[in-house]
Amino acid sequence: MSKILVIEDEAAIRRVLVKILSEESDAYQVSEAEDGLKGIETLKKEDFDLVLCDIKMPKMDGVEVLENAKKIKPEIPFVMISGHGDLDTAVNTMRLGAFDYISKPPDLNRLLTTVRNALDKKELVVENKKLKKKVSKNYEMVGSSPAIETIKEMIEKVAPTDARVLITGSNGTGKELVAHWLHQKSPRSSAPFIEVNCAAIPSELIESELFGHVKGAFTSAVKDRAGKFEAANNGTIFLDEIGDMSLSAQAKVLRALQENKISRVGSDKDIKVDVRVFAATNKDLKQEIADGKFREDLYHRLAVILIKVPALNDRREDIPTLIKHFSQKIAKEQGSAAKVFSQDAIKLLQGYDWTGNIRELRNVVERLIILGGAEVSEDDVKLFASK
Repeated sequence: MSKILVIEDEAAIRRVLVKILSEESDAYQVSEAEDGLKGIETLKKEDFDLVLCDIKMPKMDGVEVLENAKKIKPEIPFVMISGHGDLDTAVNTMRLGAFDYISKPPDLNRLLTTVRNALDKKELVVENKKLKKKVSKNYEMVGSSPAIETIKEMIEKVAPTDARVLITGSNGTGKELVAHWLHQKSPRSSAPFIEVNCAAIPSELIESELFGHVKGAFTSAVKDRAGKFEAANNGTIFLDEIGDMSLSAQAKVLRALQENKISRVGSDKDIKVDVRVFAATNKDLKQEIADGKFREDLYHRLAVILIKVPALNDRREDIPTLIKHFSQKIAKEQGSAAKVFSQDAIKLLQGYDWTGNIRELRNVVERLIILGGAEVSEDDVKLFASK
């Protein structure tokens, strides 16, 4: 249920707005306030997903309401309601953080489209905040091998810039971890970090996922929808497994990088975006280019900075630290005490061929914690972690 607050001093217009929204969807719960002061009081008491706010009002005008509301609950999108003479002010409110504005008298289609888009953006922002909290707790760059120290040094140099980064490496090496740390150490760290797994999205849907779509663009497009690039505006988008992206989607990504513009599927309207792009792949993109499967011009746009994440077999000295890290992490997840691994057990694990890299090591550590003794021994490794 989306909660919408209408702040409008003209009773007739307020009633029309409430009626339109209430009849549009059972998923909208609409409240109203007759002036700016009342609107601020309501916002302090209740949580809302969207505010429609008039600009010219007694006691407190819409600009003041917007400024005050952003201090109280900055994540709530505002759509300003402007009379003919308020258009310049309406445009200025967008610089103050308003999502959009609509003119009086409100056009039905324009109103409903703006409301849906604002609610979609709010949903994406909330999802991103949840992701950021999860990321901060769960992503940690563990290890002190020369290979990992080199990556840490690169991150420190590259993160403060706006340079695009292409991260390469085998599956399970931790490419997404590098992307998260680049973002968290960047000036965009408080803005959205949007992750897209290009390999997990069907080729016919990837463009809609990245750039959004308009209602009717295809059979299941029942409403306008913002894409990941819009959701990442002013922040970072991480295109994981970009080597699996279709050539048509690659062309659109290239345009977004060249012009800082995107257009939703089914629309010819340009939308400006300010997005930093990180990409990752386990493929040899130069070979993909030679095979006609990847655009060379896109490769050069993405690969301003290249970071190669080493395989676990190339950083075996980090394995004892990683085992301890995973043991403590898994114990915390399971609400139990962390198990100790004997030196012989650790030495045996260091000698294994880790084709699945860090992901495989974590799975083996979890298996040994569950099936092994009070102290995980060499025999436990031979029995339960046999390669």
